Formats: sequence, structure tokens, C-alpha cells
Amino acid sequence: MATRKVLVVANETAGGAQLVARIRELAKEGDTSFALVVPQTKPKSGGIVYLEAVRDAAKVRLDLARQTMAAAGIEMEGEVGDQDPFAAAMDAIAEFKPDEVLVSTKPATVSGWLRRDLVERIRTESRLPVEHIVVDLDREGLEFEVTLVVANETVGEQALLDRLEAKAEESDHLFVVLVPQPHGQGHAAREARDRLTHTLAGFREAGLLCAGTIADPDPYVAITNALQSFTVTDIVISTFPETKSGWLRQDLIERVANVSGKPVEHVVAEQQPAGTA
Repeated sequence: MATRKVLVVANETAGGAQLVARIRELAKEGDTSFALVVPQTKPKSGGIVYLEAVRDAAKVRLDLARQTMAAAGIEMEGEVGDQDPFAAAMDAIAEFKPDEVLVSTKPATVSGWLRRDLVERIRTESRLPVEHIVVDLDREGLEFEVTLVVANETVGEQALLDRLEAKAEESDHLFVVLVPQPHGQGHAAREARDRLTHTLAGFREAGLLCAGTIADPDPYVAITNALQSFTVTDIVISTFPETKSGWLRQDLIERVANVSGKPVEHVVAEQQPAGTA
């Protein structure tokens, strides 16, 4: 008997409890494989939209959803899709050739996808069975606690890793790591991406489930954009001590606490990393 393939189309709801529960039900039926497509979403604020960061944000959602499902014993293929969710779904149907499609959205009162008749358009164009799962993140939450971790030059500091390991011991956790990139696309931006890559490797080696992205140079804008892209439980911000930290001089901790309504924890790096100015 041939394996049935299910394509899941989801964005912010990719780790929602209702969606995860439905995928588990399908997996229990046996001979079922899964693929996930996550459309890109541009942030609503920020003076400059970094296209690489937009794609990275979708990649983070994809990685976290796949890690969530892997923790439940379900492996998924996946790809980042077009900014148009219909185009993303149709491209993924052509790529993965599924037998059926599972579309996950927010409730109708807040879902842009439903206002564009996404479910019916996919059903009509693909001629595949399309199931619609409504995920109310405000009511249901996610399968894991999700901490937004914000750091730049201090992102690899031991104090930060120690705190995240402690949080992971307290409860099941996923970590979204955000590294604001300097203005421009030169050497400094490459250094920011390198810091992120090395940090994620170190976090995973320590057993943390994590994914990350570079972001807007303004840390406040980077965080507000991230809060539009990810459903998070709390925020951890890592800085140098007050005498060295431009972020603290901008009252970043208090401003983020006010705008997010989330618990915000401040981790201080005691020493400046070697090689930084």
C-alpha cells in the first residue's frame, strides 16, 4: 500500500495545539508522511524591510514546527513558501505531490487567509481534499513554552546559555534567537549572521531546541517585528553591563516590557567577547 502524503499549510499557527493534535491523529492511521510549507510574512513596522530577514523569520517558524513535531515522533519535510499563501500552497503541491492538504488558520475574525478564501481556492485549483483546522493561539497556546532571545555581540556569552539551559530544565522550551544586524550589508552584517550560526550550533549542542534569525538594526523594532511573527511566552534580552550597553541607554528593557505585555528578563554579560571593539 502506497504511503499517503499530507501537505500542511500554516504560518503563525504551525505549532498550535489543535493542528499538532490533528497531525498526530493522521500519523496514528499509519502509512502517512507529512510536508509543511510556511509562507513568508513581511513585518508591519520598521523603516527598512530586510528580505533575508523576512525569509529567515519564516524559516524559524518552519524549523520550530518541525522540531515540535519531531519531539512528538513525527518527521516532516518542509519549505519556506511565497509571500502569497495561495502561491505558496500551489508551489508546495507541485513540489511534494500530496494526496490531501491540511490548512491551518487563525479564527475567522482575525484570519487574513480566510478573508481571501484561501481554503476554497486551494480546494478548487488543486482538486485535492482540503481540511481546514482553526487554531486559536490566544486560547490554546502552543505545545511548548517559547522564549524570544535577543542579543547581538553578547549572544555567545556563557551567562546567556546558562540561563536558557535553566529555563529548559524548568519546562519544555523552544527558543527563538534574534540578532539585530548592523546597518548595511557588508562585513558587520556577515559577522552578525556568523554569530547567529555559531550560537545556534552551540545551543543545539547543549540540547536546546532553537532556531534564529537576523533582524532590524534597531533592537526595539526587531523585537516588535518578531512579536508579529512569533507567539512567545516571554523574552530574554542579553546586554553588556550598563556602562557599555547602548541598548540599556535606550531603556530597551522597559520599553519592550511595556509594548509586549510579556515577562522580560535581562541577562548581563560580564565580559566583552574577544575581538569586539
